[in-house]
Amino acid sequence: MLQKLILPGVALFSVLISSCGPSKKLQASYTEVSQLQAKNAELEKNLNTVKQESADQKTSYDKLQTDYSNYKKQCEETQEKLAIVREVLTEEAETLQAVQDKLDSALVDFKEKGVEVYYKNGLVFVSMADNLLYKSGSAVLGAEGKQALAPLATVLQDYPNLKVIVLGNTDDVQVKKGGDNWSLSTERANGVVRVLRDQYKVDPVRLTAAGKGKYNPIAENTSAEGRAKNRRTDIILNPDIERVWNSVRQEQ
Repeated sequence: MLQKLILPGVALFSVLISSCGPSKKLQASYTEVSQLQAKNAELEKNLNTVKQESADQKTSYDKLQTDYSNYKKQCEETQEKLAIVREVLTEEAETLQAVQDKLDSALVDFKEKGVEVYYKNGLVFVSMADNLLYKSGSAVLGAEGKQALAPLATVLQDYPNLKVIVLGNTDDVQVKKGGDNWSLSTERANGVVRVLRDQYKVDPVRLTAAGKGKYNPIAENTSAEGRAKNRRTDIILNPDIERVWNSVRQEQ
């Protein structure tokens, strides 16, 4: 009898439980699980994004490191080349200073006759007045002019790598007996070059002649004194630039 009463009660209790309590909780659990799964999927997506960004940043960092290493290497190589060039230029400057000192001593007897030795813009200039070298309006060197070139040639032979530019200059007074100042200045420079080559055996490969006529004045042509300063031949001694370039090429 008791068993007959218990079994219907259990069945009724089960129905009540299945219809009211556990199904709502279970549904809530399912909902929570779904939300957690969605949240987890979002977190995984964000994690993958972060991983990709991290990988991209590492790639960028590695590239920057490589670029920096290359740049650093180039800078170091450039610094080495600059150091070599500075050393060569310093030696060339010291050579030109020694040349200037020698010329000052060698040409001291001609200074009162219109010879001036000076350094300008990395070059040594020997400026000779036209009345020392030539007769008025002439491009033929006189005996005293040739004599003045002798000590210059001796110094040049001591420094065979120096290049020599002979530059003729005139005032603005028109040349008599035809011709023009530019032609006169050029021929005067040619005359100096020929004497250095033929009489004093300076290698002609080192020599360049040019004329500037009245277009390279150092004084106003409005006075006799100014015109006399402008009538001159400049002998310009250049450093051994080829040596500088060679020192750079050897490092390349």
